[in-house]
Amino acid sequence: MAVQKLPLAKAINESLRVALDTDPKVLIMGEDVGKLGGVFRVTDGLQKDFGEGRVIDTPLAESGIVGTAIGLALRGYRPVVEIQFDGFVFPAYDQIVTQLAKMHARALGKIKMPVVIRIPYGGGIGAVEHHSESPEALFAHVAGLKIVSPSTSADGYWMMQQAIQSDDPVIFFEPKRRYWDKGEVDTEAIPGPLHKARVTRTGTDLTLAAYGPMVKVCLEAAAAAAEEGKSVEVLDLRSMSPIDFDTIQTSVEKTRRLVVVHEAPVFYGAGAEIAARITERSFYHLEAPVLRVGGFHAPYPPARLEEEYLPGLDRVLDAVDRSLAY
Repeated sequence: MAVQKLPLAKAINESLRVALDTDPKVLIMGEDVGKLGGVFRVTDGLQKDFGEGRVIDTPLAESGIVGTAIGLALRGYRPVVEIQFDGFVFPAYDQIVTQLAKMHARALGKIKMPVVIRIPYGGGIGAVEHHSESPEALFAHVAGLKIVSPSTSADGYWMMQQAIQSDDPVIFFEPKRRYWDKGEVDTEAIPGPLHKARVTRTGTDLTLAAYGPMVKVCLEAAAAAAEEGKSVEVLDLRSMSPIDFDTIQTSVEKTRRLVVVHEAPVFYGAGAEIAARITERSFYHLEAPVLRVGGFHAPYPPARLEEEYLPGLDRVLDAVDRSLAY
């Protein structure tokens, strides 16, 4: 069946299965990815079908996992490694930014680094400390890394395959609270470019730009705004590095207003770079300053307070109203 309705987690699982089946150089590594199938079951059944030599349960050692993946890439493999939770990535940060990101340039282009690092990220699942972070800006700041995040099952399926096929390292941020959201996946479709933003709802009065877990919130906000006669366009950015500024600019020069939304803190977040660039590019088209909605500049709170921390419908609609008031 070419078109299936799948949860995001299952869509990624199916994509990994296709990659393992079609390329013997693809390997999967991580904590509990094999027998358990991952804590979110994203790799469920893969070790059973492809064996322990290709779906590898590793020790609890993120730096070692990424370092081993770099060595495998040097030997011609395409490793896909899982960091079990977003907050666990920091022991591997040195390997990622000083080795993985720089190896291609260090070798004057003679070495390729086809490594995918999967990171379930973001909040909304009532988890404990270190399990609900949004560290994408820390990686987007590093040249040599591609940073992407799907918001739908179709993107989870196709973007994962494109990431694995990339000869450059890709940090693949998976919005964990969307793992169970279902969507249609056409396994025979021709996917668009990995780093191309997509208009998910057209509008004329204002543009909402988001990625990953916040795309759904922005679509809900646009629907709510429509009930009050406001026409809001929604962009799914899909990629945080590189950013498709051309698509954002085209939308903003039509709507003349932009609100950027992400779960990560507003302070030094991806929205700051987008706001600066669009202000430079489209200054004379803007009728309001670019506004940003995101998390607070504070440690992620305990689960009982996370709904106050996470940007939700009300905070997005408040920014829409503030922008339209100019």
